[in-house]
Amino acid sequence: MKLSKFFEFAYLAAAAFFLYEAFIVWDTQRERAYLFLFFVVLAIFMFFFRRHFRNKYGNRKK
Repeated sequence: MKLSKFFEFAYLAAAAFFLYEAFIVWDTQRERAYLFLFFVVLAIFMFFFRRHFRNKYGNRKK
C-alpha cells in the first residue's frame, strides 16, 4: 500500500515538472507547450484515478 501511495504522488511530481516545462517553452514552441499541458492533465487524472482505486481496495480489505 505504501508503494502505491508513493506512485500517486509521483504523478503529481510529474505534473509539476510538465507544467514547469510548458511555461519554459511557451513563447518559443507553442505546440510542445500544449503537449506538456496535456501531460499535466493526464498526470493529475492518473493521480485521482489511482487514489480512488487504492482507497476502494483499502476499504475492501478492512
